[in-house]
Amino acid sequence: MPSPRLLPGLLALLVACHADTRPPAPPPTPASSAERAKTSSGSLGPGDVVEVRVFQEPEHSGTWRVSPEGTIDYPLCGKVPLSGRTASSAADVLGECLSRYLRRPQVSVLVREYNSQKIFVFGEVQKPGTFPVDGEMSIIQAITLAGGFTKLAAKNNTLVTRVVDGQERKIRVPVEDIGVGRERNFLLQAGDIVFVPESFF
Repeated sequence: MPSPRLLPGLLALLVACHADTRPPAPPPTPASSAERAKTSSGSLGPGDVVEVRVFQEPEHSGTWRVSPEGTIDYPLCGKVPLSGRTASSAADVLGECLSRYLRRPQVSVLVREYNSQKIFVFGEVQKPGTFPVDGEMSIIQAITLAGGFTKLAAKNNTLVTRVVDGQERKIRVPVEDIGVGRERNFLLQAGDIVFVPESFF
């Protein structure tokens, strides 16, 4: 049996033998804003503002607004359709085009403004404004977000302006009839403009 004076040394030796000698894992590197943008799942649409960055190619980097037709007018590539694409997909499309002129371009896309993911409500409502929308929203929900109608609202003559195939369409929506169940609810889409006119009666 080892001497009591040797026990502390033996215990220290055993601990050292079983210690994990692997180097500590390096801390995770935070993703840059451009890298986070590339993984964004939101779809682009008319009115959105994107920043395109091409590594070491400042003349091909800059900020563009997506047109009502869903495109941006990009150097060398002309009108590039981005509507319906994610930031990552947009970077891939631009990179594919630039690869015809540059050697292995590294492209990233950052969404500066998601204007297409909003609806606009104004006219005879209590709180006119811009409201975020994820996918679809009913006309009743939109009016509720805007604080409801004023006393002067022509509820059944509410107009929804929507861009369809690059063309603006105005749709009359009988919101009062919807509210009492006489008509089916009307679903809005991102980018819709809701206008409630004044009643003259």
